[in-house]
Amino acid sequence: MDTTVVLTSTNPYGSRTLTIEADRTSSVAYLRGAKGIVHGAVWLANHVPAPAEADLGRADAGLPPVMPEAHTAHPSGRPPLDAESLSVLWFEEGDGVALYENDTLLAVIPAWADMERGMPGYARDAVGESPFAWPLGEALEGLSPRMARARAYWQWRQAEGSWATYQQFVLGHLDSRLGTPGRYWDVGGDRFPLVGVSERPPTFTRDYTVLSTVGMSCQRMPAAEMYDTACRVELALATRQDPRVAARLFAWLGQYPWRSVTWLGHGHTARWFQNPVTFPLDGGHQGVLMLMDPPGLPDMSGFMFGGDAVRWLWLLPLTESELRLVADRGHRAISERLAMTSRI
Repeated sequence: MDTTVVLTSTNPYGSRTLTIEADRTSSVAYLRGAKGIVHGAVWLANHVPAPAEADLGRADAGLPPVMPEAHTAHPSGRPPLDAESLSVLWFEEGDGVALYENDTLLAVIPAWADMERGMPGYARDAVGESPFAWPLGEALEGLSPRMARARAYWQWRQAEGSWATYQQFVLGHLDSRLGTPGRYWDVGGDRFPLVGVSERPPTFTRDYTVLSTVGMSCQRMPAAEMYDTACRVELALATRQDPRVAARLFAWLGQYPWRSVTWLGHGHTARWFQNPVTFPLDGGHQGVLMLMDPPGLPDMSGFMFGGDAVRWLWLLPLTESELRLVADRGHRAISERLAMTSRI
């Protein structure tokens, strides 16, 4: 039996795609990654009378699942979904999505959905928990505020002047913490999210340049909330080397959370993605360690956005042996004995 794609929607970051597929028997929503891997799936509707038991062979054959009669609010089936009646709302982080039918919430695939772990998405017409869907009504207390926040965020983000206003907030905070600004570079290209780099030249009390991203904190990082960590961050680097070259680190990492659907946090490391000789900072380094509030570097606290505190992660360049040490023993094995300013 042929399967039809009813609707397709890709998140603003290009990292997840929602696809609604259907045949004459049922409809299902899939949340896929950039490489086509399914990260979440939820049954939406049966279009024929429901069977007494689940037909697992359909799922194994790649066909939309059919919900057993005990787990559907419409055991006799319901009409096929009309693409014109469907609309999509992406989470601010881009890692989850809500599907509406005629402006009524039909299904939600959150970031924590995982079919392999028996955690499907939520469906309006699901009754009780099943491998194909969990009941949406029982989860609305937690999901409704998230949907409202997502809708408000995208309405604000798409409004004229929102980016310029946000930029001025961040740059004003950097002025207060780091002094007079220097140059500003766009390191995001034409891709979303927008990310720039603000240069802060040396001062009478600081003999090094500080570079900071501007734009990462404009949207929450995927998955961060599940690990009880800062959900909004910016990256910073202190350097005595050519700032124009050093800024390549931000072109590498500034959009990474939303492209890879993950988060960056205190103690994380990242290995340079090209030949080590092309690493933007001299000194035989091959990656970076990210630290919040390292001693000896400026205090960047005090900035809020979207109701969340924004934290700055300072990039500390590491050699290959240091990267291995952190991987084996954790960041404290190296961060406690590093003189931060000696790495600039």
